[in-house]
Amino acid sequence: MKTQKFFKNLLCSLTLGISLFGFSVENANAYPVFAQQGYANPRAANGKLACANCHLNQKAIEIEAPQAVLPNSVFEVEVKVPYDTSNKQISATGKKVDLNVGGIVILPKGFKLAPANQISDEVKAKNKGVFISPYSTELDNILVVGPIAGKTHQELVFPVVSPDPKTNPDIKYLTYPLYAGGNRGRGQVYPTGEKSNVNIFTTPIAGQISDMSDGEKGSKKITILNNTGKTALVEIPKGLEIIVKNGDIVNVDSPLNINPNAGGFGQEETELVLQNPIRIIGYLVFCFFVLLTQVFLILKKKQFEKVQAAELNF
Repeated sequence: MKTQKFFKNLLCSLTLGISLFGFSVENANAYPVFAQQGYANPRAANGKLACANCHLNQKAIEIEAPQAVLPNSVFEVEVKVPYDTSNKQISATGKKVDLNVGGIVILPKGFKLAPANQISDEVKAKNKGVFISPYSTELDNILVVGPIAGKTHQELVFPVVSPDPKTNPDIKYLTYPLYAGGNRGRGQVYPTGEKSNVNIFTTPIAGQISDMSDGEKGSKKITILNNTGKTALVEIPKGLEIIVKNGDIVNVDSPLNINPNAGGFGQEETELVLQNPIRIIGYLVFCFFVLLTQVFLILKKKQFEKVQAAELNF
């Protein structure tokens, strides 16, 4: 039942993304799917986003959003995922490739991905080739994107439409929290709990490197022998740079390869005000009367000064 529900949500997300942007779905079977399958809600009670469970390294991101928006208006939430574009990551096959990026935005309830007919041509041009989809049918206020090429997409733009309290009584004119996360590079842990090849592999026991041999698919098998005759075998995936050699003495948890991780995940939060237009009109009217009062005071002062001058001349 859960599997059917997951694929139903995923199919809905794909269909909505295609209808909104007309983009290719070749990369849709991507890393956010892991979170969608494993977590009904990607934000834990302590505020941690699900992405951080697989992407263990921390990297900074920036979030840009308007301070206040009007009902039923389209605006942009921009998540910046900066990194050195000269950095390379290890792919699943062991080759060095450019980093991918991805992002997630958790909007207040009622806020959704803007429909295509309300998105400006400028935003469509920025998001050309980018697939943005809701997290699920139930959580359409959570938007995910990625992985996409990092060199050309370090700024992820999410076009959002705000709700209207007149048509939705559950929505109020309030200040709401907005959460965002951004990642560059592959994760260190798969949803199954297994390590990916973007890791430092360490020795399980102390001893001496007694053998180094070739394994399957280009991997390297390293055997450690301790002083009691016990051996331990560690298999290093293809593409990782090994820093030990036969005969080396190692301790427990000694690294066997250089850290290949060039990426990391970061999250930020900000606030968004759903502003009542009547409040703005009331504020403008108030400002107008304050200005008018000041003008009348100045005119009255000028008139008083003229009367005083006339009395002195008399």
